[in-house]
Order: sequence, then structure tokens, then C-alpha cells
Amino acid sequence: MTETPSLSESATLTGERADLLRTLNKHRHFLRFTTRDLTDEQAGLRTTVSALCLGGLVQHVAAVERGWVDFILEGPSAMPDFTAMTEADFAKRADEFRLLPGETLAGVLAEYAAVAHRTDELIAALPDLDATQPLPEAPWFESGARWSARQVLLHIIAETAQHAGHADIIRESLDGAKTMG
Repeated sequence: MTETPSLSESATLTGERADLLRTLNKHRHFLRFTTRDLTDEQAGLRTTVSALCLGGLVQHVAAVERGWVDFILEGPSAMPDFTAMTEADFAKRADEFRLLPGETLAGVLAEYAAVAHRTDELIAALPDLDATQPLPEAPWFESGARWSARQVLLHIIAETAQHAGHADIIRESLDGAKTMG
């Protein structure tokens, strides 16, 4: 697996934006690194009681990042009304967590790299990290709450870090390999 240079390595960002990118890229690296040397079959295996697999986790993190970047740019219309989702909608969303027939680890990683590049470009170019959007309707969001672009980016970092940890457990259960240590 080759590493794609991040925007933070090639641009001269400083301050908060550089810190956000550096932190996000660190956790992206951990997630991608966890999938090193795996076959598509291994990347699709469930190794714990959960429904998670490594390829699915990468796919999910890419979808989450893409959705939240769309939210920064377009507001709540970029996301579904979670209060109106059907069982079919939730089933389709659950497909993000597994490799479906025809999907490959290489394809999922390439899509994640494209999503990451778009996010990195946005972080560098966004005029104001304090700009807010109202959150979409969802039972887990306070009604009427707004998030700044900064808060969304911190949420993307937290999601990526959390799922990198999940990936480490799944990988260790798969073949004993660890991301760190």
C-alpha cells in the first residue's frame, strides 16, 4: 500500500488548519495501515461478534467524511432526515460496513483517498471555520443545534480515530497483526 502525500505535507498551511489536517491524516494513516497486506477476502471477514470488517470500516469512514464535508458546503440538505428513514434505508446504510460483491479493498482505499483529498482541499480553502450550518433532523442531535465547520472537522477526526481503533481490534483478531506496538 503506497501512501498518498497529504495536502499538509505539500502546502504551507499553518496554525489551526495545519493542526486539524495533521491530526486527521494521522488517524487516516492508522486506519489505512491496519489493512496492509490483506486480501479482499480477509478485508471482508468479520472477526468479532460485531458486523464490522476492515474493508467495511474504511468504506464507512469514507462515507461519513464525504457526508460531513457535503454538510459543511451545502448544509442539512446534504444529509438525510434521519427521523424519516425506513428499515430499507437503514439496511442500505448498514451495507457501508461490509464489502459487497464486486467491491475490493483497493477500490475502497482509492475512494477513501479521493474523499480525503477533497476534505484536505476544503480545509485549506474554507474561508471561515466558524461558519455554521443547522444540523439535520436526527434523534441524536439537539433540535435547532448548529455546528461550525470546525466542529464538523473535529467530528470527522473523532469518527476516524474511533474506527481506526475498531479496525485495530478486528485486524488483531484476524491474524494477530497490530497497527501499533
